[in-house]
Amino acid sequence: MYSYVLKRLLSAVLVLFGASLLVYVLVINSGDPLLELRESNAENADFLIQQRIEFMNLDEPWYSRYWIWLSGVLGCAVGSCDLGTNINGQDVGAMVATSASSTLRLVFLATLLSIIIGILTGIVTAIRQYSSLDYAVSFIVFLFFSLPVFWAAVLAKDWMGITYNNWLREPQFSWTQILIVAGIAAILVPLIVGGSARRRLLTGAAMFCFVLVAMPVLEALNYAREPQLGPAVITAIGIALAFGLTALLSGLKNRRVLYCALIVVGLGLVSYYATFWLLIEPPGGWLSIVGLFLVAIAVAVIVGRTFGGHAKGQAVAVSVLTAVLYSVLVLLDHFMRAWPGFLGLKPRPIATIGSSSPNFSGDFWQVSLDQGTQLLLPTTILMLVSVATYTRYTRSSMLEAVNQDYIRTARAKGVNERTVIFKHAFRNSMIPVTTIVAFDFAGLIGGSVVVEQVFGWTGMGDMFVTGLGNADPAPVMAFTLITGAAAVLFNLIADLMYAVLDPRIRV
Repeated sequence: MYSYVLKRLLSAVLVLFGASLLVYVLVINSGDPLLELRESNAENADFLIQQRIEFMNLDEPWYSRYWIWLSGVLGCAVGSCDLGTNINGQDVGAMVATSASSTLRLVFLATLLSIIIGILTGIVTAIRQYSSLDYAVSFIVFLFFSLPVFWAAVLAKDWMGITYNNWLREPQFSWTQILIVAGIAAILVPLIVGGSARRRLLTGAAMFCFVLVAMPVLEALNYAREPQLGPAVITAIGIALAFGLTALLSGLKNRRVLYCALIVVGLGLVSYYATFWLLIEPPGGWLSIVGLFLVAIAVAVIVGRTFGGHAKGQAVAVSVLTAVLYSVLVLLDHFMRAWPGFLGLKPRPIATIGSSSPNFSGDFWQVSLDQGTQLLLPTTILMLVSVATYTRYTRSSMLEAVNQDYIRTARAKGVNERTVIFKHAFRNSMIPVTTIVAFDFAGLIGGSVVVEQVFGWTGMGDMFVTGLGNADPAPVMAFTLITGAAAVLFNLIADLMYAVLDPRIRV
């Protein structure tokens, strides 16, 4: 295994070397970096031209300039990285440190949400193949996949940003809007639930009536500006999650697993009150919150191991998932409580331009809400494109797996369908999806170039476009180096994950 990884790393170095050389030659021949100054009538134009020549080493042949850049990159191996300077003499390494944090934050969140939503959707559509839900989801994901990113980003800015901000000043629902939402819910929910025609009709009617009542009630409570969950709602949702996860992963007949999940919900309610005042202004910020998440997971593991009986593995899995989701609900409740104060500081909360609000100041929750609203629109656009890919690959992989001989054998032996789907078919179907995850992360970094231009993010995409427009190789090479390294690294991780998912695979 170690020799295999070493060989892959050496081949990765050769690939990155070839790619960097090709990109460097293309960039330096794409334009004249001195054109702007040559056409300038400024008195110090000659001085500026000479200064830029020194910044960019334009008096050297191309191979010498490339070697200067490559030498600086190789210095990273000994802790002295030098990515050169841009056309204005700014250190590219400092630019990357600022830009990469914005871009990677955006890409990582979009990738994580895409994987979760896409895989779950793909499993459900595979289980209910050729159903109305399968057809509806297939239509939607193909629609998302075919959307031009720049066009979808502009629509998101208009509808999800500007229109929502205008509505939030006086949040009111007209009866036309209520009837439209109720009609959509009456159509979509029966598609998801499925069942006989009579069951779908009853589900649709119930959803229609529920929306007709819920939307006016939410408007009367001014829920758009003063949202709140509260311990009662969180606990009710936690109990529903305990039953749902137990039914999904173990079966409700396995009482010990269900009891473990319910114990976790009870402990979560106690922790809600115990940590409420601590989380008003958490010391250490996100480090404290991450620490509390880890404590919740550790407690869930202890509960599952202690009370799980013969099904300790399933009890631990259900308990941990319940604890994580319950903790997310508690975190969401704190964000909701901070929302009215946040609106006082930022009346138009959904940002459409920039990666941060200049001169914004507030407490921990308000600053986090500002950062989250800045991420909302670009993350949504990147996520929608990737969700389509994960959904289709997961669906096709699951359908291929469930038609294999070992699946038929498991069913013939009387193994319940839940175990067949999640323990046997799902694990084997993840091998092709793992490959997509590896390439999608690096692909999203490249795709963020368009999104960052539309939303005015000062990330790596902006750095790449600006450098390319000025025929400035240093920023472009930094972008190429990071995206290329991410592609190679995640491809290696995918290869190693194959052996984890399927022990039959060996190097």
